[in-house]
Amino acid sequence: MTLPVFQLRRNAFGRLVYQGADGAMHEGVIPVRAFPISESDRGLSLVTSDGRELLWIEHLSDVPAAERALMEEELAGREFMPEIRKLISVSTFATPSTWKVDTDRGPTSFTLRGEEDIRRLTQHTLLIADSHGIFYLVRDVLSLDKHSRKLLDRFL
Repeated sequence: MTLPVFQLRRNAFGRLVYQGADGAMHEGVIPVRAFPISESDRGLSLVTSDGRELLWIEHLSDVPAAERALMEEELAGREFMPEIRKLISVSTFATPSTWKVDTDRGPTSFTLRGEEDIRRLTQHTLLIADSHGIFYLVRDVLSLDKHSRKLLDRFL
């Protein structure tokens, strides 16, 4: 599928500005992934600040390098989702509990309010929400070390 001609740039305030083939300009556009976890490079939409879709992009790799870099930069700022690599400790097996973990962004700790804040996305993928609304991804439970799986099993 061929993308329509468009331009994307930042204005003086750092907001994305989209200009379509018709010349119409839209300020404050937002890139939104359709499947941010399972297929992050496929299915992306550019939408206006009120949610109206301007452009559907099947594959991010189809976008010219300059526009792709702007989109990825904007997405990185919006999609903060550390990936848990190891569970160090859990304060208690009742909730709320404080978890100390190693993530792809370094060590951190967070408070798990309740077991309902651990959601299973697939058989081996979990999404954990902390008390501040930050989501942590466990991409593959089976790839965690034995100690981490044992701690996690107490909450599943």
